[in-house]
Amino acid sequence: QVPRAPSQPLASSEGRRFTSKHSKKALKASLTLGILLGMFFVAWLPFFVTNVAQAVCGCVPAGFFDVLTWLGYCNSTMNPIIYPLFMRDFKRAMGKFLPCCRRSGEPRPSAISLSMRNSNSGPRAATSLKNVL
Repeated sequence: QVPRAPSQPLASSEGRRFTSKHSKKALKASLTLGILLGMFFVAWLPFFVTNVAQAVCGCVPAGFFDVLTWLGYCNSTMNPIIYPLFMRDFKRAMGKFLPCCRRSGEPRPSAISLSMRNSNSGPRAATSLKNVL
């Protein structure tokens, strides 16, 4: 057996603060995920049920099927609205690139700074498909 060193317990207020902060983040993440999944099921479940019913009996009108398809498409348009409402990091990232969301004091990123930021390092030798394979 390996002797176990006694661990020092966190101060009670520091431990509570960490637990409270962690639980708030977990609650917010689960709320966001619940809303996204709930909207997904509300939008796409009728489509899939109708799709199965159409395959079995062929009794679904084409217009109704189109409406349910567009309901699912509307779900996809809601995701970019939901993410900024509930996620601060997503909101900040979008604010850097969209002129409508940028604060007045923030400079607009240039194409060069974006490409340098996206590359993992500075200048590197060009790689061709032949070199990769």
